[in-house]
Amino acid sequence: MIAITLENFQQIVLDESKNKLVLVAFWAQQIPESVELKNKLAVKTAPYTEQIITATVDCETQQQIAQQFGIQGLPTAVLVKDGQPIDGVSGPQTDETIATFLDKHLPKPEDVLLTQAQAALNEQNISDAQSAITQAHQLDEQRGDIKLVLIDVYIQTGKITEAQTLIDTIKMVDQDRYYQALVSKLDLASQAANSPEIQTLEAELAKNPNDINVQHQLASQYSQVNRFEDALKVLFRLVQSGEDATKGKSKELFLDVLKSLPEGDSLANKYRRKLYTLMY
Repeated sequence: MIAITLENFQQIVLDESKNKLVLVAFWAQQIPESVELKNKLAVKTAPYTEQIITATVDCETQQQIAQQFGIQGLPTAVLVKDGQPIDGVSGPQTDETIATFLDKHLPKPEDVLLTQAQAALNEQNISDAQSAITQAHQLDEQRGDIKLVLIDVYIQTGKITEAQTLIDTIKMVDQDRYYQALVSKLDLASQAANSPEIQTLEAELAKNPNDINVQHQLASQYSQVNRFEDALKVLFRLVQSGEDATKGKSKELFLDVLKSLPEGDSLANKYRRKLYTLMY
């Protein structure tokens, strides 16, 4: 928490409030309720440092600032945006009333997760993006902006069917430029997922279902176009069969596909459990 004084008043209350919300808790040591409110606000706002600055005014030593805000009594807290008070609370507060007050202005948990997912995508950190956006979607399955980022993650992790299913639920109001770009990406991914090379290998395998070399090539092609589940199915059957003269190669390829999936991916977890069961 930042203690506001005459020296930093301009910077915190006027300048910083143009970029973030500034929550000012007015307190005095001889009024325990004001100390309690100050401490509760610090705890409640701790997860939202990107969105809000929590500041304090000691009314014993900064009476001029308290007067400038027109503080009539303690405990009092004032929320400032663009240099102007926009909301506040006064009197003793319960956890419930504080939550109600802050919820009107702080982002919802799914908003924070969405922002984290978008940042992770921009940095090509698919694992973190997948984790954050999946949690956001679980909290709100109807939000179009959350769906679009999840579709992007699905495309980048080869979940073409899931991406297509979800993109079909996007409402007209959410069909913006990002949506149009995802439609194009999904179309390209769908075409790549069934490339001529894959079709040729699938035809060869239909003729010679026990050809291990063709199965290895097909699994590799599947993996290259993000059809990870198809690749894992092929390779797991080879590892499981015990008839593979090059079983070590099959297991090596199988583990390579697993490693290429984001950490915590449900598909990777599923096939790791299968492998563990097979080994033990």
